[in-house]
Amino acid sequence: MSNLRPFPLLQRLFVALGVLLMVAGCSTTAPPDQVLTVPAPPQKYAAIVVDAKTGKQLFEVNSTAQRYPASLTKMMTLYLLFEAMDSGRVTKETQIPVSDHAASQPPTKMRFRRGETIDVDSAIRAIVVKSANDVAVAVGEYLGGSEDQFAAMMTSKARQLGMTSTTFRNASGLPDDSQMTTARDMAVLGMALHTRFPQHFHYFSESDFMFRGKLVRGHNDMLGRVRGVDGIKTGYIRASGFNIVTSYDADGRQLIVVVMGADSARQRNDHVEALIQRSLSPTMDATKTRLMFAEQQ
Repeated sequence: MSNLRPFPLLQRLFVALGVLLMVAGCSTTAPPDQVLTVPAPPQKYAAIVVDAKTGKQLFEVNSTAQRYPASLTKMMTLYLLFEAMDSGRVTKETQIPVSDHAASQPPTKMRFRRGETIDVDSAIRAIVVKSANDVAVAVGEYLGGSEDQFAAMMTSKARQLGMTSTTFRNASGLPDDSQMTTARDMAVLGMALHTRFPQHFHYFSESDFMFRGKLVRGHNDMLGRVRGVDGIKTGYIRASGFNIVTSYDADGRQLIVVVMGADSARQRNDHVEALIQRSLSPTMDATKTRLMFAEQQ
């Protein structure tokens, strides 16, 4: 009985097929393009995402274009107040008087009457949580002598921090045609607050606080929505649209996300969440991101 030998051609086909399967298993296909729906008209929209540990820019659109900061302005008001606390000029118990000018600011505000005061600790919470315009102006007047002088101090500090395209005219962010900033500059300020004042940064994580026996609720809905988000500030005036600076800190990653010009707070928050997910994706560098403006849909 003769020995049976394997069929050479069939054997070679199996070997070739195995090699092809191995190559296919080792190769990677390019991830599909990511489409981000932009919640703002092009003339108002600006965004940037920065790795807060390295300073690397992970995403940007119109990040150096001039925009109205709205209540993101209060981040600088708080920066100067934190500096005053660290220098010993004020303590958490220091009482800040509310002038007629401060009390006359339009809402959102705490509705103080002339002659009333607010302690520094409550003032910080009122500015962060309630975005209180009357309290922001009272702080500015207390630290600067007048709101105009305080605005000049704010602009000077912005230059020191490297915010090259920002000019402040008031302490609150209420409408002023000359009060301008950029998404990039707001990211710089957000990172500066995080790194310079870690002992005070917890204020930006608060979504409510008690004042005079009443619970004051905030409107930064990113808090508690995305794990790792720990602040910091929202803003809105009609000319700016809905703005936000968001800090993310989880699993060894730290991000600062800025979105400006959104048509609504909900759309703005959806966009921030999408940008966080994009920035945390391991395939981010290989993914092309296309923007879809509402008017293009």
